[in-house]
Amino acid sequence: MDTPSSPVTTHVLDTTSGKPAQGLSLRLSRLEGSGQQWAELRQSYTNADGRCPGLLEPGQMKGGTYKLSFNTEGYWKKRGQETFYPYVEVVFTVTNDTQKFHVPLLLSPWSYTTYRGS
Repeated sequence: MDTPSSPVTTHVLDTTSGKPAQGLSLRLSRLEGSGQQWAELRQSYTNADGRCPGLLEPGQMKGGTYKLSFNTEGYWKKRGQETFYPYVEVVFTVTNDTQKFHVPLLLSPWSYTTYRGS
């Protein structure tokens, strides 16, 4: 289960199996500096429930542009499956750093869907 105090959470579901996508590598980055470069905040893997708890520590969230990068090719290769999308990047803007942001990803080898969850 996600750490309740983490301001950013994600949940990845493998729609081909109807199960959580366990062991999927992901990175959370924030656009920073005058050069607007991506600064990696955390690299992690989804757990048995397809979640990645504790992406950010409480108080680490600040306004700006964030990116969740999911290594979907690595996930599908481990399952002996070809994929059209080698990675999925979800870029989102935070204007209120006191809110929580949940970014679910529904994944298949040939498609993906994401939305702002609750």
